Amino acid sequence: MALNDFGPKCIALVVDDTPDTLGMVSSALEDSGITVLVATNGPSAIELTRKVEPDVILMDAVMPGMSGFETCRELKFGSEPVTTPIVFMTGLTEKEHLLEGLASGGVDYITKPVIVEELLARLSTHIVNSRLLQSARDALDTSGRSVLACDRNGKVLWGSQNALAVLRESDAVFDSSWTAWVANCANRPVSSVQPFETRELTFQFVGMTAAAEILIKPMRSMTDSKDSVLASAFHLTPREAEVLYWLTLGKTNRDISIILGLSARTVNKHLEQVFQKMGIDNRTSAAVKADRVLNAL
Repeated sequence: MALNDFGPKCIALVVDDTPDTLGMVSSALEDSGITVLVATNGPSAIELTRKVEPDVILMDAVMPGMSGFETCRELKFGSEPVTTPIVFMTGLTEKEHLLEGLASGGVDYITKPVIVEELLARLSTHIVNSRLLQSARDALDTSGRSVLACDRNGKVLWGSQNALAVLRESDAVFDSSWTAWVANCANRPVSSVQPFETRELTFQFVGMTAAAEILIKPMRSMTDSKDSVLASAFHLTPREAEVLYWLTLGKTNRDISIILGLSARTVNKHLEQVFQKMGIDNRTSAAVKADRVLNAL
C-alpha cells in the first residue's frame, strides 16, 4: 500500500507486550504514512487514549496482567468510552476466543504471525468506515442533535462529540434508576417517556437505531426554565414558548394540547405565531433552532 493511502494525519495505537511484534507492525504502518503510538500493556494503552484519539487500535489479545480483551472492554464500555475501532492481533484461533474479542468491543481480528498486506488492507477498511461514522456524528452536533447511543443496560456505546463532552464535564452518577429508565425507553414510544434528570443534566429519549441502540440526548440543566429561555431567544409569549418547548421533545399537537390543557386549534394558532417569529415555516426547522439554543447553554 502506497504512502498516505490512509489519508492525512492517521494515527494508530499498537498495543503488544512483544518487542518483535511491536517493531514489525510499527514499521509497516509508518511505511504506509501512519503515525504510530505504542503501548506494552493495557493500562498504558488506556492512559494514551485519554491524551490522544487514534484512528485505529491494534490490540494483542494475550498480555500479562490486563489482557487485551479486558483492555478493550474498558476502552469501549468504561467511564470514558472511545469510538476508535479496535482490531485484535492474536495467535488464538479457537472460536470462543474470536467471539470473546468481538463481544469485548473489537471489530476484527488478525491471526499471528501477522501478514503485513492483510493487516494494511483490513485497517484501511476500518479507518474509512470509522471516519464516515465520525462524520455522521459530527453532523449531529452541527445540527444541534447531540446524542448518546446506549444498550439496554444503560452502557454508552458511542456518542457525538458534544454529547460525550457534556458527560465528561458533569459529575452525574448512573445508578440503578438510570438503568431502569433506559430499559423503559426501549419498550415505550418516544412521546410517552419522561426525561431523566440529575442535578446537572437532563436526558431525553429520542429514538432507537436499526441495531436496537437507544438514542438519548443529554442537555445541561438550566437555572431558568427551558420555556423562558426560548421565550427570550425568539421573543415569544410564555404560552408560545411552552408549546415550542414541548415541540422540541417530539410531542405531537395532540400531545401538547393534552399536556397544556388547550384545544388542538389553539395549539395550531400558537405554532403559527411561533413559526412567524422564528422566521421558519415547519415543525422540524422550529425544533432544530430551539434545540440549538437549549444545547448552547
